[in-house]
This record gives sequence, structure tokens and C-alpha cells, in this order.
Amino acid sequence: MFLKREGFNHARFRRDIVGIDKKVPLAGGGYASYVNLDNAASTPVLRPVLDKVIEFMDWYSSVHRGTGFKSQVSTHVYDEAHEVVGSFVKADLSSNCVIFVKNATEAVNKVSYRLGLAKGDLVLTTMMEHHSNDLPWRSKAAAVYAGVDRRGALDLDDLETKLRQYGRRIKLVSVSGASNVTGFKNDVGSIAAIAHRAGVPILVDGAQLVPHSPVDIKPDDHPEHIDYLVFSAHKMYAPFGTGVLIGPKRTFLTGAPEYTGGGTVNIVTPETVEWAGLPDREEAGSPNVVGAVALASAIQYLQRQGMRNIENHERTVTSYALKRLGEVKGLRVYGETDPNRTGNRVGVITFNLDGIPHGLVAAALAWEGGIAVRNGCFCAQPYMLHLLGLNPQQLSRLIHKKRAGDLSGIPGMVRVSLAAYNNKKDIDRLIECLEKIKTMSRSGELAKRYALCRETGAYYPRDVKVHPKEVFKLE
Repeated sequence: MFLKREGFNHARFRRDIVGIDKKVPLAGGGYASYVNLDNAASTPVLRPVLDKVIEFMDWYSSVHRGTGFKSQVSTHVYDEAHEVVGSFVKADLSSNCVIFVKNATEAVNKVSYRLGLAKGDLVLTTMMEHHSNDLPWRSKAAAVYAGVDRRGALDLDDLETKLRQYGRRIKLVSVSGASNVTGFKNDVGSIAAIAHRAGVPILVDGAQLVPHSPVDIKPDDHPEHIDYLVFSAHKMYAPFGTGVLIGPKRTFLTGAPEYTGGGTVNIVTPETVEWAGLPDREEAGSPNVVGAVALASAIQYLQRQGMRNIENHERTVTSYALKRLGEVKGLRVYGETDPNRTGNRVGVITFNLDGIPHGLVAAALAWEGGIAVRNGCFCAQPYMLHLLGLNPQQLSRLIHKKRAGDLSGIPGMVRVSLAAYNNKKDIDRLIECLEKIKTMSRSGELAKRYALCRETGAYYPRDVKVHPKEVFKLE
């Protein structure tokens, strides 16, 4: 499948973001253009993707087995979307399959069900993982964790040591392609080669990698082949509810799928069931055709721009962000802080501002500057505890406090996460607002303007001129 590469055009990319010039209300009155620095959670939709979805809606219908012409169109488009996704990461679809699910979390869980893990089996993962690449393994077998260094980068030597230590008990190595906390990229090719030498397949959680860097899962017999790859459309400009799982057909042709029902079977009698082929048997129920169209359209847009071009632009903005954040007195960045070392990371940066709770910093960025960030532990609590250096006593107090329903003062960080449409002006807005927050804190104005909700740990402006429920209503 060949797409003409147009080359990266940042101005056009930025214009193509839906809502790029949207004004949002501020705490003291007035409005500001929205600056989205929370792309690691979800990216906005691209206008060409939205246009393609609207164009498709005239043809939207049921897929598979429908005799109507619209059903045939929808079926063709849905099946083609699988091919577009597979081609994007250079998957060999003669031996591998693309399965559409709700999100990357469901994709990891599906693998955990379909590997046939048993008591005594182990999955080797890492201390830097999102909960979605940790908790599923705990429930099906047991997880063993490769350590990280003081900055939070993966300790490859420890990963190799644990592979040797546990031997044949390890049934899978499962690692993130890039951290959603520090932005560190893992050398998944080297990790795959290490795992394969030990006779173990590898899963890569590509949720934070695939939207930002070229990914090649390589041929099945290549030492660096990625056996399983998962990622999500809502982190790559197609927020219509689709996740991707790519893996070997043999895994999913063995045994029954974990979800059964409509669309998963060829024959059902009172006594027998014959399962359908792939990917149908793993995509139970009526599929999200619109989400598949959106994802395929987003991928084609990114391919025209060039993933290497996108990666290079994001590195430039990340380097600038690290430089400017380094100029803010009292601000600590976690992970890699050197603006000249962006080759091993994506544009995810976490920090804390001395003397000001992370929740208050995040709220003030939103309500004083119209800047969206995220704060907390980012669904990676073990990793965060390591980065923050909490001792067992502090951890015990933290657990007790949470169980008591008081989330105030819970340790965490502020996260800035960049995408291809962000630019240096967005970073300048961020720095300007951080300096304003520091000034408001010193004068006491910050404490006067914001109230803490102890049940949620979140801060809210006391004098809100426009409530979120007023700007968009379903009826």
C-alpha cells in the first residue's frame, strides 16, 4: 500500500487540529486560546480525519453478512482499515493479524487471556510500566519487574539477569515503547533480541511510541521482531474509540476467544461451536467501524507527513521545553533533563514546582493561562514512587490516607506532553504562566483564589465565571 509523502508542514498540521483556536474561560474573567499540553492522555482530532468520518457516514451500515450495498461498502472499508494499520508498522499479515479493540488497555488484557498462562508462569515487565501493562499479568500469572536507574531509565542488565534467573518460567517479556511519565524510549529492538535469545516472545505497549516515532515490527524471523504490539487511536488524532493489537495468528487460533457471541463463530449447534477466522473471532459483537475509519485516516495523514519528520519536530520542541523549564527557579524535572539529549525520549516531561502542590500548579495553569496539563501519578504508581524517592514509612502513610478517603497532599507530578502540532510559542505560554503562578504563590493570592477538595485532591478556583457544564449540553 503506497501513499505519496507530502513532507512535514507544521503550519498546516497545526491548522488541521480541530479546536486549535478555541477560547476557554479564565478564573479571573476573560478568555484565552487553549494550549493543549496533555497529548499523552489523548490528542485532539485532525480535521481531515473528522472530514473523512463525516464523508463515510453516508455509507455507514452493518459490516459482514449484510447484503445491502452500504453494508458491503462498510465491510470493505472496515477490512481495509486492518490492512492500513498493519502496513503502518510493516506487519506481515500472512502470519500475523490486526485485531481492533477498544483501546491499548483492552489489547494487553486480550493477550493476557489468550497466552494460556498458568499458575507458576511469569511475565517479565518493568518498573516503568503503565498499570495497563502490569495489572493484567498479575491476575493471569505473576509479574517480575526489571528495575530502572535513578533517573527512571530501564536497566537492561537487570532485565537480562532476570531472564536468566527465572528461565523457562518466563512466558513473555512485556515493555513500554516509551514511558508516559518520563518520556524515556526503550530500545525495543535490543530487548526483543535479548528475549528471543532466551526463547521468549515480546509485547510492546506502543501507546506512547507509535504516534511519535516510526515503528517497524520487523519480519517474524528477525531477531528484533516484535511479537505483539498494542496502541490506541485516541493518542494519534483519532479519538473515536479504537485500539489495536497485532500478534501472531497462531496465538489467536488456539482455543476459544475470551469474549464470545455474535460475529465470533461460523457454526453453532446445540452441541458444537466452530469459531470464525481472524480477526472476526477476536472482535466480538458489532465492531466500531467509524473508529476504524478514523484510525486508518489518521495513519494515512501521518504517513504523508512522514513519521521521521514528525519525530524530528517533536524532538526540537522537547529540547526547547527542557531548556525553558530549566530556566524556572525552583522547578525540578524528572528523568532526562539535558535539552541536547532528546534522541532517547518522546515529548513527555514531568516536573514539580517547589512549595506548590502539583494539583494546584495544574489547576492554575488551566485557569490562569488556559493551558491543559495533567497531574498525579499517571496510572504508573510504582514508577512514580521510585522517582519521588518515597520510603516505606511514607508509602504506608500514603496508603492509609487514601483508604480514609483523603486524597489531599498525595505525592505526584505535573506532566507536559507534546505532539506534532505543538510549537515553541506553546512552551513560552507555559513558562510565562509558571512564573505567574510563582508570583501568585509568594503573594498569597494563589491560596486565596483556589480551594482544595480533600476527597479528590483537586484544586478549583473559588470564583468561576463559566462552569464547564454551561458550554456544551447534550440536549
